Amino acid sequence: MPAPRPRPISDFLPRFQNVAQTSQFIVKFALPYSTSSGLRSFLRRKGVNDRFVTEDAGLLCSDAVLPGSAMASLDTRGDYQGVIERMAHTRNFTQITLEFYVDNEYKSMKFLEHWMEYITGSIRNPADDAYFYQLHYPVEYKSNDTRIVKFERDYNRFLEYRFIGLFPLALNSTRVSYNNSQVLKASASFSFDRYVCGESSSLARDLKRAFNEIFNRGNVERDGSSINTNALNGEVYQTRSQGDRSKVEETGSGRTGSVTTLGGNNIGSGQVIGNSRR
Repeated sequence: MPAPRPRPISDFLPRFQNVAQTSQFIVKFALPYSTSSGLRSFLRRKGVNDRFVTEDAGLLCSDAVLPGSAMASLDTRGDYQGVIERMAHTRNFTQITLEFYVDNEYKSMKFLEHWMEYITGSIRNPADDAYFYQLHYPVEYKSNDTRIVKFERDYNRFLEYRFIGLFPLALNSTRVSYNNSQVLKASASFSFDRYVCGESSSLARDLKRAFNEIFNRGNVERDGSSINTNALNGEVYQTRSQGDRSKVEETGSGRTGSVTTLGGNNIGSGQVIGNSRR
């Protein structure tokens, strides 16, 4: 690497003028759907309807964090003399904390309180002396479609995080005081199994831009081959499937060909359409 050379401030100024800001973001909650009396119907009985969850709860989130992760590793010794290598074996996802404005109907507080109450199984009168907890299955209270979208002022550049298996783990204590009135806020810690960085909707996958893919090419291993077999007229493609194991072989000058199976049985012959251009 050559020695550094002096550079004018004009070379660096455009880079520092195009940095992301922290104040443009949105949180979108999506609760699991169940045909039976699940979490959604339980919250509706508490006065928290589906529209508040999908629209207002995210807008009332005043402070959010983009998720992080860490690699758990182990040390291997003895593969090379005197060398200790570290190998990653698990990706651990940390918890996140979200802070909410409390509206004058206290729906944001009810949203967090009764979500946690449903997790612990509110099946009897909570004020009963013999009340006990009977927890629900994780599929009934974990959210697999909650998203945090960080965007810029032009709304064209953004970064999306989708959480899998998210649920509130702890609702922190909220302080009230007779001092000067301030906006009441409630904060809660959320746990999740993993997150997906980038768009993951069906529309984004169809447009080949999901998971932060670029160049609109998609992922061949995930989306399959992008070659359109009907796009090029006159081209002969070799197709093999589980039910059709035939192959195309050209003979002679290439103008005629015969079709045989893998066993060598001749099915027939005919003229091969060329790809000559006029």
